[in-house]
Amino acid sequence: MTSPITTPPVAERRQHATTTHGITRQDPYHWLRADNWQQVMQEPEALPADIRAYLEAENAYFEEAFETPHADLRETIFEEIKGRIKEDESGIPSADGPWAYNSRMEEGKQYPILVRTPRDGGAEQILLDCNIEAGDDYFGFGGGDHSPSHKLFAWSADRAGSEYYTLHIRDLTTGKDTGEVIENIAGGGVWSADSSAIYYSEYDDNHRPFRVRRHVLGTPQADDEIVYEEDDPGFFVGVDETLNRKYIVIDAHDHQTSEFWLIDAEKGGAPHLVAPRVTDREYDLEDRDGTFYILTNANGAEDFKIVTVAAENPAAENWVDLVPHRPGVLILDIILLQHHLVRLERFEGLPRIVVRNLDDGDEWTVKFDEEAYSLGMSAGFEFDTTTIRFTYSSPTTPSRTYDLDLVTRARTLLKEQVVPSGHNPEDYETRRIFAEAADGERVPVTLLYRKGLKLDGSAPALLYGYGAYGMAMPASFSVSKLSLVDRGFVHATAHVRGGMEKGYAWYRNGRREHKVNTFTDFIAAAETLIALGYTSKRRIVAEGGSAGGLLMGAVTNMRPDLWAGVIAEVPFVDVLNTMLDASLPLTPPEWPEWGNPIGDKAAYERIAGYAPYEQVEPKDYPPIFALAGLTDPRVTYWEPAKWVARLRATKTDSNPLYLKTHMDAGHAGASGRFDQLKETAVSYAFALACVGLDTID
Repeated sequence: MTSPITTPPVAERRQHATTTHGITRQDPYHWLRADNWQQVMQEPEALPADIRAYLEAENAYFEEAFETPHADLRETIFEEIKGRIKEDESGIPSADGPWAYNSRMEEGKQYPILVRTPRDGGAEQILLDCNIEAGDDYFGFGGGDHSPSHKLFAWSADRAGSEYYTLHIRDLTTGKDTGEVIENIAGGGVWSADSSAIYYSEYDDNHRPFRVRRHVLGTPQADDEIVYEEDDPGFFVGVDETLNRKYIVIDAHDHQTSEFWLIDAEKGGAPHLVAPRVTDREYDLEDRDGTFYILTNANGAEDFKIVTVAAENPAAENWVDLVPHRPGVLILDIILLQHHLVRLERFEGLPRIVVRNLDDGDEWTVKFDEEAYSLGMSAGFEFDTTTIRFTYSSPTTPSRTYDLDLVTRARTLLKEQVVPSGHNPEDYETRRIFAEAADGERVPVTLLYRKGLKLDGSAPALLYGYGAYGMAMPASFSVSKLSLVDRGFVHATAHVRGGMEKGYAWYRNGRREHKVNTFTDFIAAAETLIALGYTSKRRIVAEGGSAGGLLMGAVTNMRPDLWAGVIAEVPFVDVLNTMLDASLPLTPPEWPEWGNPIGDKAAYERIAGYAPYEQVEPKDYPPIFALAGLTDPRVTYWEPAKWVARLRATKTDSNPLYLKTHMDAGHAGASGRFDQLKETAVSYAFALACVGLDTID
């Protein structure tokens, strides 16, 4: 990539020192953290002028130095990706009582339209057209839920990207909102059984969901009853319901510990505790005829097991194993129906669905043949049914949605992803290879490339990674990736430790004191791609976002010689300072994941040893593109801003370094589907430029 054509902005250095555990560190870019950040989350215009000036200068530099010169390439990629999307896409109806609920997209529109039709046939009714509600501004749709009476519809939206939602009530008889709203809540809500009230969670002053309230329709929000409040700032609180709708479920959790409270959905009243929290014990539950079916890691079941217990006495000492723990077979999720228990589990890095008939105990497995694939399952609205829905795709195979009959075992193909511009799976190759990590572990790497690729090291590669919170990266189909693959790229996903691709131990060995494994696994994946001839050194573009952005920052510091470029989306690169700031939304809940550097000197030194912002050194770095969102409550805008400022002042090369901050969006970036594709197109144009392919044939 050639050098920038304009002069980049230089952030002012201001003296700021902190001392922790007797160790003093200088942070000359601390001033980029707005003291009024809570206000900025909801009112972006409140950002202090000096910070705004710097961010806007970086945006102007990026636009002049990269976006404008590559506008034609970006537009070409955008149109390619858009051409692979069926714009007038309809979902698949889900039945609930007399109605079947669905959503659809219309050609040229950014947002979904939620609809329903009479189950026995009749005209479609539009419940909510998000395109009308969105207008031209940011619109983060928080979902919608019809009432049990089917007469009302609750829907929510975030209009700043800060994840503060306003919930509206729509009268489905008139098709208009009633004017009743519940403001500044943490997402959507859950209806009471009689449709007279909504349970919802709200934030504390530091943007942590900590309390559940009950709103009775027709009463002021100020009068809403508090039904649960969490005292521990390290625990987040959510509200849901069991599939049979018998219970309102309150979930208090951090990343490794959970606790559930239940409210009778018909009777209301105070919540009742299922089992008190025990550090590092997780559980989740569903109800069937007065018996709880619980997915848990209790008593050393690291890869989880399923237990049952009577609802009237659900204490953990009464739990009885139904599906015992099997090391290496990770149970990811369960669906409990009246006659069947369905579980999604992962074995040897690949998912599978296992069905158990609860009447006779018979089990069977839904099998698939491809070398690498993605699998998901979902329940509908109804509990007494013998059908579930699942989706299947692979890097070469577009998504397919099936209904699975749990009695006959028949699969009914309901929908196959259409690629309007054309797609032939036979033109592509999907492979699962393994990289040997520094300690001998085998790291799965999923590859997608065009058939006939010469394994002579000449091909460029994009290597994607995440590696945190136990999140596994799916081997799924993507219409976007094809714009790189069709230009000769190998697209690779490194399933590094910190995820759960190979069971819970894969996660455990990529967090806290083992966090460095995530970084060295990613480097091993890159070196394996080089050794096997898929690509070569400085032909690899590394990409990751959020906690994957931490990965990007770390591997850029550790092995800058490997990368042709680095794309870091909302990157968590100032991890030490964030974990030292207990006022930030995610800090206390994140301590189990990273360690608590406030109370633990060893954790402080460990995090400081890999934190990308702290480890920037005077040496050559590859081209870097960082993206941020001003109203992002998860990875605050100042993390990438500080990182870029320090890199620019410290690095010894002349390679491009770009920061783009969305001044009206948060963690998820732009809200509309086409606007999101434009963001992807910019990132891919950057990747192509890094390897010298930024021309239009």
